[in-house]
Amino acid sequence: MDSVPQPPTNAQPTTTASPRLAYLDATRAFALLLGVVFHASLSFVPVFIGWAVQDISTSWYSAAFATISHSFRMELFFLLAGFFGHMTLHRKGLKELLTARSIRIVIPFIVGWFFLQPLVASGWTMGAMSMRGDYEFWASLALGFQNLKNLPKGLLVGTHLWFLYYLIIITGLTVIGRALISSWQTGADAMRRIFDKRIAWLADSPWALPAAVIPISLVLDQMSSWGVDATDESLVPNLTLVLLYGGFFSLGWLLNRQPQTITHFAKITWWRCTAALLAIVVTVMLFSIQLDPGHPQYRPAHLVFNVSYALMMWTLVWLTIGIFRLLCHQPNKVIRYFADSSYWMYLIHLPIVIWLQVAVAELPLHWSLKLGFVSSATISIGLLTYDLFVRSTFIGHTLSGRRQDRVIFTVKTQPLPD
Repeated sequence: MDSVPQPPTNAQPTTTASPRLAYLDATRAFALLLGVVFHASLSFVPVFIGWAVQDISTSWYSAAFATISHSFRMELFFLLAGFFGHMTLHRKGLKELLTARSIRIVIPFIVGWFFLQPLVASGWTMGAMSMRGDYEFWASLALGFQNLKNLPKGLLVGTHLWFLYYLIIITGLTVIGRALISSWQTGADAMRRIFDKRIAWLADSPWALPAAVIPISLVLDQMSSWGVDATDESLVPNLTLVLLYGGFFSLGWLLNRQPQTITHFAKITWWRCTAALLAIVVTVMLFSIQLDPGHPQYRPAHLVFNVSYALMMWTLVWLTIGIFRLLCHQPNKVIRYFADSSYWMYLIHLPIVIWLQVAVAELPLHWSLKLGFVSSATISIGLLTYDLFVRSTFIGHTLSGRRQDRVIFTVKTQPLPD
């Protein structure tokens, strides 16, 4: 067993001069692109879950994939957001962190909502029409934009951009919490040392997994449904979700104070793989009981589900980072391009996914072929539009802090200062 990494004796961050970690960029891109496939899979779930449309070809395999992928992708994203947020803070300072987050998160959240919410709403209209017989694309699109007339009702809700809203809230709470600790003149350093020591312990202790699974299980028990609740219904923050995603963000933030600890967390071991497999099997087996509230073992099954879901969440987060650390430890131009484009692709993907799902819903093809088509077509459209309209323009500068030359359609640009 590797030795437990020790926190810096003066509790000062050690990340100021650290190089950018290519495998974490790749992991973050994977988390976002997995979200594209997750949403693409929802029309193929064999029970109606309130999604825009239900395909004529469905499978429990699609339901299992959706359950598994939903258990860890956003937790992984928030952990990495915290890691990179702390990195930015101690490389460039608090002002730069707040400026960067305002430009790259707040602006896309607000501007993106006004463009995307009508498009997503049109997809729901198309889906409803499709399940009643047939749909009209342009009429649905017009109805989607008519929703803007109802403002301020429903302002900034009803899309997949909720993750930016929660990221804004959690980043703000983290900055405030850090300021309060720093203002505690007699105890700030002691508090930082305690945090660093706890993270170092979690990184290599055999009790780390139970210590992580138990609190997450308790949080999951407060959700209104089995698993993690949806978050796009109101601007009033769901405190349970703030606690869940904020916990992962805070962990990433603290991990960046001791960057070596993330390699301990991300170790690929036989017992972690076994635990992940066991958790997946138990979670998938129990999930169907959610559909039968009258089941005599409903409550005990829910409690066991919470534990298995939390175990699945933690092990898949760490194994995913470990796999990308193994495969992407060296910079790679192709992977870097996907990492750069993944934010844009995730921002625009949902209406495209829904439109394509509606278009193929009645075709007599196997669900797996349709899922592959919807996913690959959405990602291809995202890459194409990124290269044409984003990468070398002010939009790319807004989303990533820099303009870069196109790759698919090469054109030289004049870079703007970061």
